[in-house]
Amino acid sequence: MVVTEAAKRRERLPAMQANVDAAQAKYDEAHDRTSGLQAELNKAIDDGASNETIKQLRSKIMSAERREKSCEDDLHHCQRRLESQKKQVQYFESEAKEAKAHIDEDIAKRNALLSDLEKAQAAYDDACKAYEEAKAAADKATSPEITQPTETTPPSNSAQPAKTAQPASSPATGKNTPPSSTKQSNSSSGKQAGTTAGKLANTGDTAPSAIALAGIAAMGLGITATATRRLKNSK
Repeated sequence: MVVTEAAKRRERLPAMQANVDAAQAKYDEAHDRTSGLQAELNKAIDDGASNETIKQLRSKIMSAERREKSCEDDLHHCQRRLESQKKQVQYFESEAKEAKAHIDEDIAKRNALLSDLEKAQAAYDDACKAYEEAKAAADKATSPEITQPTETTPPSNSAQPAKTAQPASSPATGKNTPPSSTKQSNSSSGKQAGTTAGKLANTGDTAPSAIALAGIAAMGLGITATATRRLKNSK
């Protein structure tokens, strides 16, 4: 707006300068006319001209002086208009320069915010990708392994197992003592339970990592939202 106004007012300067030049020419002509009549009157008086001649010359001088004064007023009016127009042009050009400086500053801030937004978006995307990978690894680590049981076929020539004897009472407690096969079964079950617990325990390093990456992803989203909001406010 100010740039357009400054250009519009500057376009008028040549025409206004031409008006000043024309008014100056008219004033110079009127002044020369007055000076010439005054010289002629002085010569007539020195030559002893008649009173009528002197009276006519003085009347012409008075008319020339009025003309000169009118031309001088026109000249001053044109000069004042030209000076006022120049000041307005300087004012609008100064405003335009200041506005351009503000615009350049705003553009620089906007570019900086866009750069921050792109960096935040990239960080957020990387965090989301890392989170998905960690989550997939955690899910794979915590999923139970399905194994098919192994069937055992007794040999054809094996002898029939003998009848299991009644467990003997413990001399100390009087309770029945479990056979050795039962102890082996309990031991095997304990080992299996220990193995399963170990597998579940091994996932302890993965799950917190996934949670931490989820926090990073959330923080990246917050940074992105903040950068976007600052970009909107800058507009």
